[in-house]
Amino acid sequence: MRAVIQRVTRASVTVNEKLISKIDSGLLILLGIEAEDTKEDIDWLTRKIANLRIFNDENGVMNNSLLDCKGDVIVVSQFTLHAATKKGNRPSYIKAARPELAKPLYATFVKQLETTMGKSVGTGVFGADMKVDLLNDGPVTIIMDTKNKE
Repeated sequence: MRAVIQRVTRASVTVNEKLISKIDSGLLILLGIEAEDTKEDIDWLTRKIANLRIFNDENGVMNNSLLDCKGDVIVVSQFTLHAATKKGNRPSYIKAARPELAKPLYATFVKQLETTMGKSVGTGVFGADMKVDLLNDGPVTIIMDTKNKE
């Protein structure tokens, strides 16, 4: 499981010109799921994301977590995070999980993050052509991969 985590001042997801999710301060998470991903990957990643100290404290130091600042979250499924670009110019997505596996893992990830956060988490629409709008705050962008535990 691979995630691109962006601290945002605002973010939204639109599908067919219809607003699906919108948040103010918090995180926009782009989530890529591999065929080998399991519940253990979800457990590790949701815990890590909720506790990442990437929000400013009263002294302007990144010392607070999402849980500390009670920020909001949008999670968008993005299979292209597993693009292999070693050969040629056309990316291969062979490592990305097929929709029948990825969709339930994505739903489980969102539910687990909601449980950890104690609040609703916004989403995109799995498999849809989405327009994601964000204002990256900082900018702070972190990439995490459960296979490397980093």
